[in-house]
Amino acid sequence: MSKPSSPAVHSAPIQDFSQCHVGILKKLDMLGELPALLAPAARAREVAENALEFFREAIFEHHLDEERELFPAVLASTEEGAEQAHVRAMVKRLTDEHRDLEALWKRLESGLKKVAKGQTSDISVAEVQRLVSQYRAHAQYEETEFLPLSQTILGRNSHHMAALGMSLHMRHTPAHVNATYI
Repeated sequence: MSKPSSPAVHSAPIQDFSQCHVGILKKLDMLGELPALLAPAARAREVAENALEFFREAIFEHHLDEERELFPAVLASTEEGAEQAHVRAMVKRLTDEHRDLEALWKRLESGLKKVAKGQTSDISVAEVQRLVSQYRAHAQYEETEFLPLSQTILGRNSHHMAALGMSLHMRHTPAHVNATYI
């Protein structure tokens, strides 16, 4: 006949099961964090996707418009001498800033594409912040310094302002416009 077992021997397997739950509960707590993380991850994908589209379709086009239309129009209408030298320096600064911003964008673009696809990216937070702050400074200078001066210079002759408007309109009109005649 077998000897009765001590209570400690009988409870050991139960204790093993009980201790397993500690690890399971820790992993479940981590899983419980997931819903709070999904919204920021979805927002990161959305922001990256919108930035990619916006830079391709708006920012680069904006720079081209300025460099091909606005800057030459303002330069052509400046008074020779100090005004012309000042405007040339401003145009050089703005054009150089365009190239710097575009180069910075190119360094970020592949990382943003990964973020937009929900993939892991080693995108530089510092570079993103740098792009944002540099573009803000660029826009501020353009809005407060260059554009008011451009308005004054082009405003001296209404034909110059009209020519710029027409040039911009033509640049953004589709090449093949279908006209219907009545």
